[in-house]
Amino acid sequence: MVAVGSILAVSACGGGESGGGEGDSFSIGVSQLVQHPALDAATEGFKKSFEDAGVDVEWDVQNAQGEQANATSIAQQFASDDLDLVLAVATPAAQAAAQAISDKPVLFTAVTDAEEAGLVDSNDKPGGNVTGTSDLNPVEEQLKLVKDVKPDAKTVGIVYSSGEVNSQVQVDLAKKAAKGLDVKIKEATIANSGELAQAVDSLGKVDAYYVPTDNNVVSAVSTMVQAAEKNKALLVGSEAGQVESGAAITRGIDYTKLGEQTGEMALKILQDGKKPAEMPVETSSNLELVVNPKAAKAQGVEIPKKLVDEADKVIE
Repeated sequence: MVAVGSILAVSACGGGESGGGEGDSFSIGVSQLVQHPALDAATEGFKKSFEDAGVDVEWDVQNAQGEQANATSIAQQFASDDLDLVLAVATPAAQAAAQAISDKPVLFTAVTDAEEAGLVDSNDKPGGNVTGTSDLNPVEEQLKLVKDVKPDAKTVGIVYSSGEVNSQVQVDLAKKAAKGLDVKIKEATIANSGELAQAVDSLGKVDAYYVPTDNNVVSAVSTMVQAAEKNKALLVGSEAGQVESGAAITRGIDYTKLGEQTGEMALKILQDGKKPAEMPVETSSNLELVVNPKAAKAQGVEIPKKLVDEADKVIE
């Protein structure tokens, strides 16, 4: 196995056996692009679905540490391993797995647009051995939070990875939403997380920052938090982990539940004989409003009481 961020957690020996209920044992490889709260939660949710179903799994969990070359190596190794199924977490990891693996089921999660990423023929009819769950954000609702918290905001800065298709999709949605909110989007791109600080500086003065579910940006979200505090700009996140790390607010997906949903798809494949080609890409309808009043104060703003009272989670 590729020795790249390897975490091997074994609950039972699988060896590729299959069946139809409790007592089954499977071998599953997981390729996670990078370590950050949202992707970690998706992976844990996926594993939890098997625990809840009483199904034993021999897990081989690999982390590509944010490097596409590592994701490709992991996928190539999984292609030759005796695995019953592969889970790819995040778009670049999914693209690598889909390219390398053709003779076993591949599921993905935390992918924004599977069609745009070339993972499936269509979201309704994937057509191959790959399917999974999308984490397409309610970008318009999230951008609206800028106005809900800071009504006089006129500019929103977004930094995203030039090489991530899912990020471009979100930025395009943000630009479309901005027209109706009377705000201007200022954007900068990066190739890796090490370029984030310089990219944020290049945006100049903005009233708020928006963090999409971009893996390079989220893995270094503390840089965005520091910029927001220094420049007294509201920081709106796209999922709860970012708010826990210092963003002020989000209305986003619960990634643990998204992972569980993906795990339920996997169980249908492994236990019921479902074919990925015939399983539409699924999305999550579980959105949660998460606020961090202390972080907002450090950014020079106050979250309205109405939003705090409405919140599903308040970070103290």
